[in-house]
Amino acid sequence: MTHSRQHEIETLLTAMKTTKDKRMYERYQAIYFYLQGYSKKEITTMIGRSEKTIYNYVNAYEEKGLDGLTMGQSPGAPRKLTPEQEQELAQVIATKLPVDVGFPAKYNWTLKIIASFIEKKWNQPYTLRGVSRLLHDLGLSYTKPTYTLAKADPLKQKEFVEETFPAYKKTLK
Repeated sequence: MTHSRQHEIETLLTAMKTTKDKRMYERYQAIYFYLQGYSKKEITTMIGRSEKTIYNYVNAYEEKGLDGLTMGQSPGAPRKLTPEQEQELAQVIATKLPVDVGFPAKYNWTLKIIASFIEKKWNQPYTLRGVSRLLHDLGLSYTKPTYTLAKADPLKQKEFVEETFPAYKKTLK
């Protein structure tokens, strides 16, 4: 075994010991076995991955070394709405109420209403989770509404909180 091959193996062993990522450990392990002289077919059996996966690991390692094994971001599914449609959606949610765009709900946008709006306007189906992610990507946050009375009397509210409600709680016991 050459000195450089021995150095590669030691580097891999160190990477295997220091990583906390299970998937990276598996990649290092596959290359470790490869450098030990095992065939790609044997490695597939040993670590339980397809032959294509092992070939991908080995090719990535041979091209870029350990850096080639680093996982990139998974791109995920392509976006359903164009950037212009996404911006229009954000504008509608920020400036209009559901009732303004043809929904019976007067005040609150819900994930379900937004999904219905997207399907009605752009013919794109979204799950509630998908709508939630889309809102996050657009920099919008989804929270359940809390109601406050705009014309409430602060003195009467204070009286209720300090006197009426505590007295009422005592009668419930």
